[in-house]
Amino acid sequence: MNICIIVGARPNFMKVAPLIHAIDKAKAEGKDIDSHLVYAGKDNDATLEDSLFEDMQIRRPDIYLGVDCVNLNELTGKVMAEFDTYLTNNPTDVVIVVDDLASTMAAAIVTKKHGISLAHLVAGTRSFDIKMPKEINRLVIDGLSDYLFTAGMGSNSIVSREGAELSHVYEVGNILMDTLRFNHNRLQRPAVMDDLKLENGKYIVFTLNRKALIADKENLGNMIYAMNKAAGNTPIIAVLRNNAKEVVSQLTADMADIHIIDSLPYLEFGYLTAHAMGIITDSGNVAEEATFNNVPCITLNSYTEHIETVKQGSNILVGEDADKLEAAIKDMTGNNWKKCSLPDRWDGRTAERIVHILLNMPG
Repeated sequence: MNICIIVGARPNFMKVAPLIHAIDKAKAEGKDIDSHLVYAGKDNDATLEDSLFEDMQIRRPDIYLGVDCVNLNELTGKVMAEFDTYLTNNPTDVVIVVDDLASTMAAAIVTKKHGISLAHLVAGTRSFDIKMPKEINRLVIDGLSDYLFTAGMGSNSIVSREGAELSHVYEVGNILMDTLRFNHNRLQRPAVMDDLKLENGKYIVFTLNRKALIADKENLGNMIYAMNKAAGNTPIIAVLRNNAKEVVSQLTADMADIHIIDSLPYLEFGYLTAHAMGIITDSGNVAEEATFNNVPCITLNSYTEHIETVKQGSNILVGEDADKLEAAIKDMTGNNWKKCSLPDRWDGRTAERIVHILLNMPG
């Protein structure tokens, strides 16, 4: 069985790494299975530093499609053209796509046009906001997929309501937890923690990436002011890159307890977040990891693709409301947080389940 795993951006590699490990293990055991790792972008993509693959303990992509566009429709067309060429030249039994990017949707469409089985990793996530490009991508990918690998019952219900056949839906768990378990004993304390004299459990981590949140500088300024005020003397470590770093630097010029640092390698960032008092973020992945680590997490959004992080986990949603953010941080620093538990099948065996399903597929 020839499996193509296609990824479109850096965060996808954290989710496919356990799959690659599981496929390699099955192959070593004599199973008829092999994988090809394809990246939609270029081989000189600055976000794909060597440390990423060293930390994940996976190889670099076997193939780079070389697409690099800002316009999403242009990107979709180019990925479709390049991936069509790839599938024409490489015998493939199953294509596994990840998450909800434009490149993911493009690969999904081409896969089905070739009559190849399509599997969607992290299926059934929804914002229920059709104005979001990613929501359209999710609907298209799930609608085309032969295998919908979901993280929980909430996602199962969504795809079932939308008409997916139950025989196509597999609750396999959250594959990010596989990565966390695999790397739990490999996390590395970053040097910046010693530089800032940070003690475990006595600092807050802040990350920011969502373009709409960054663009509204007035409201973002209100939120950062509230964050700094509510945290008191608790250091806030802002791990930022690019435009987010530039904007937040301007807004925090006179805030001595907010320390802006560059992005960290995966194992160092994992240590920083796992040992924090709490996390403030707009990243769904970071919120999921916080639930696994039982670290209080405040998400700067009004929804989450994985509601399990709120219903069972350590996450709460405050939207873009400075007052709600301030109140939540006071609960966080005051040790007044809700109790949480791990959702079902967030046990680090997701990739193992997926490989078992693929090896036992009909035909």
